[in-house]
Amino acid sequence: MNAVEIDVRVFFPEPPAFAEFAPTRAVYVGDVDGRCEVFAWTSAGARQVTDRPQGTVTCAIDPTGAWVWWFDDDLTGVGRWRITPFGGGAAVDAGLPPGRAAGLAMSADGTAAVGVGHDGLSVHRRHPDGRVDLIGEFDGYATLVDLSHSGRLAVLARDPEDPVPAVVLDVATGGHLPLHLPGRSLWVAGFAPVPGDERLLLTTASDTAYRLAEWTPGGGVRELPWFESETEIAPSWYPDGRRVLLRRDRHARSELRELDLDRRTDTLLPTQRGTILAAQVQPDGDLHHVWTDTAHPPHLRTASGRRPLGGPRTTAVAGTPREVWVDTPAGPVHTLLTVPGSPPPHPTVFLLHGGPHAAAHDAYDALVSVFTGIGCAVARPNYRGSTGYGAAWRNDFSDGPGHTQLLDLAAVREHLVRAGVADEHRTAVVGTSWGGYLALLAAGVQPELWQSVAAVNPIADYAAAYRGATPAVRALDRRIFGGDPDRRPAAYAAASPMTHVAAVRAPVLVLAATDDDRCPPEQVAAYVAALSARGVEHELQWTRSGHEGHTGAVHHQVISSVVRFVATALGGRALSAPTKAG
Repeated sequence: MNAVEIDVRVFFPEPPAFAEFAPTRAVYVGDVDGRCEVFAWTSAGARQVTDRPQGTVTCAIDPTGAWVWWFDDDLTGVGRWRITPFGGGAAVDAGLPPGRAAGLAMSADGTAAVGVGHDGLSVHRRHPDGRVDLIGEFDGYATLVDLSHSGRLAVLARDPEDPVPAVVLDVATGGHLPLHLPGRSLWVAGFAPVPGDERLLLTTASDTAYRLAEWTPGGGVRELPWFESETEIAPSWYPDGRRVLLRRDRHARSELRELDLDRRTDTLLPTQRGTILAAQVQPDGDLHHVWTDTAHPPHLRTASGRRPLGGPRTTAVAGTPREVWVDTPAGPVHTLLTVPGSPPPHPTVFLLHGGPHAAAHDAYDALVSVFTGIGCAVARPNYRGSTGYGAAWRNDFSDGPGHTQLLDLAAVREHLVRAGVADEHRTAVVGTSWGGYLALLAAGVQPELWQSVAAVNPIADYAAAYRGATPAVRALDRRIFGGDPDRRPAAYAAASPMTHVAAVRAPVLVLAATDDDRCPPEQVAAYVAALSARGVEHELQWTRSGHEGHTGAVHHQVISSVVRFVATALGGRALSAPTKAG
């Protein structure tokens, strides 16, 4: 097995943010020597604003284009907002308390509403002259989503299936109004971006469909029944406040639609087959979207053809993409498959997505390219819990969290073995975050199926992870399990890899982040100690990072370690000195 080149450039999948009243000025997150940093952009070129060892990924620009906001956090995500003059100069503290970034929105005059996360949420108003007021404090998980054009109202989002999934705040008085629609989940998009208009755009979901909805101060929540989708939608406003840009994810791919609210029309916009990671109509009306597919890394595309941030990235991608639908008692499981040029059956890596409410997309993944480049097939199944296949599929944990997904995973593996694609004696399971959790659970629950296991930043002990995680993660866990570990101890124990550690037979690689606030490192260390006590072959590596690991160095460490470990376990030779590209 020869040396494999690994692309360690980083790409933050968001379009640039343009100033509302200065549309020739924008901010974006770009790559600097393998880490994310904030840049200020004009037609004359880009200027780097931030320079921090761990990178910077959260930023905004005020409506006038005078100031760049950026979040100065540590590896656990705790920090402070700072502001820097757009044209250059020293950064200053924004005068807000420390905590987690939990939303930033600005009104037309530059007044900012800022959410600061801790055990709950505090919402602050920062005036253009620098004065800061506390608007309100809230228990549990919540995040600030938007501020109305006038600055009079702000909106908070909670878990979409919470009894009160959203709250509208009166910024002046701190009074608040709960938003809900009986029998519906609810997501907040934002206020109309035009003067005098305080309509709030929402998404609702039943067991069968997703719909658009509006909230108005006098009329409450009203669904727009002329449009609905069987799969997830992400709406945002056009600058005119009369049209909505809709990104819809369906069967591992994306599409963009333009909805005219007055005419009640739905127009499919031309985009290339693949996945759209984010999309936004800029103040000048130009549509920007970040596009990718299995063979092409993410890059920015614009409807106008103007490319403010340079051309697309190019990377050599190995393998031939295919897809299969595998029939199961629960329904068909859609799987993205990439195969190498060598004759089958192949050593096969099952790459598990996180979430759980996410999906394996027709999108570039460096692990897919590297594994197929060394002769492995890669299968990316969209088991139950995945988005893009309807609300019923997304919410199905009927055989228990984790175990439901493993049933679908086993069915896909059996199908690929029977079809002659996968070598049944050389199959591995690999995942990150919730996907890493599933990999460890599979190691103990399905030990006869896997010859190698690799988990990056995983949940290893579900109850312990719950107690050390952020409010957002705990809210999701309570929804999936029907309560916290004190209320549902048996369910958490059954779903925990730690419970099944005695059955693990395959060699296990675990990479864990030292400052992970979603999958805490202590529970990972305890699981690895249990492997050691039982004499299971294993390897533990630590990355100096938080849960996301937004640097090229972490990216390279994870990919090279996972491929080396899995390839060796499946019968290949260890990779020789993986090299960096870019």
